[in-house]
Amino acid sequence: MSFTITEHDNGKVIEIAISGKLTSEAYEAFLPAIESKIDEFGKVRMLVVLHDFHGWDAGALWEDIKFDWKHHSHIERLAIVGESNWEKGMSVFCKPFTSATIQYFDVADVDKARAWVTDVGATG
Repeated sequence: MSFTITEHDNGKVIEIAISGKLTSEAYEAFLPAIESKIDEFGKVRMLVVLHDFHGWDAGALWEDIKFDWKHHSHIERLAIVGESNWEKGMSVFCKPFTSATIQYFDVADVDKARAWVTDVGATG
């Protein structure tokens, strides 16, 4: 499992690239960075790029649920970039857990996803 975090728009847009199986240790590593940006801006936008993604372990799933509950209204936009139909399905599955506007993009459209999530003229 590996991940990288990149900030755009002076930190209001957070891009996370994830490969492999997401672990609770990974959440412990990147959640403080996301939460500090939420504290700074109130609301952030996120771009999650999945490559060779194998889902979550049980601990990571629990951390994700807790994060979603705590920050339900703090994510303004969420772009999910993936390589498979089940990853596309995640964008639908996530909707009840956040007030964010969510859009899925195929990996070939990662630049479109970045443009969509950083569009300053769009509020939702």
